[in-house]
Amino acid sequence: MSPERDDLLAYPRPSVAADVVLLTVADGELNVVLRKRDQGSHAGEWMLPGTMLRERERLGDAVLRCLDTRMHIQGRSPRQLHVFDDPGRDERGWVLTVTHLDVLPLSELTLGLEHGHGQLRPVSEVHGLPFSHDEIIAWAVKMVRWEYGQAPDPWNLLDSQFTMTQLRQAHDAVAGTVHQKDTFRRTMEPLLEALEERAVPPGGNGLGRPARIYRKRPDGYQPVLIMA
Repeated sequence: MSPERDDLLAYPRPSVAADVVLLTVADGELNVVLRKRDQGSHAGEWMLPGTMLRERERLGDAVLRCLDTRMHIQGRSPRQLHVFDDPGRDERGWVLTVTHLDVLPLSELTLGLEHGHGQLRPVSEVHGLPFSHDEIIAWAVKMVRWEYGQAPDPWNLLDSQFTMTQLRQAHDAVAGTVHQKDTFRRTMEPLLEALEERAVPPGGNGLGRPARIYRKRPDGYQPVLIMA
């Protein structure tokens, strides 16, 4: 076995990409944001927002630059998800991608979507994307669904205060399945604080029983990405 060498130029050097999985709930389903590539290989095809790492640039800075310039999204802190390093994932050459994940309310995507920089696609309908993006999205969806099985709305898709019905509907959308009402309530109530306020019944006519309002316990679960 040859000894380690200090000359880094003696080793092969892959290009590094930073791709971002942005998930949200729209029309009762978990959706992913895709962006149409406007030049180069695969021009005109939809794929994840992403960028190539520039010289001496930090990965986190590349991700924020990508979100700002490509999707008009600022003030977020996507977290590193996984490294996808199959040497054959990009026909242009050896490109590994350090993927990042964020789950955000639909309202924070409005500007980028309105300006035609992206589209929403239900995660159940994602297939045939280039650069292993199908695999990347599937990885992110699996992780987020696992997290939503552990705690109430860990990615804050809802406002800070919500009814149990609103919470269950958010979890149904993320999971892609319907939770049984009583079982869901028994699972989530120990992780919530019940407030004195009550929700105004639909229509505001005073009819119907006002729903209890909850918020997450301040000492509750925070999502932690697990590399599997």
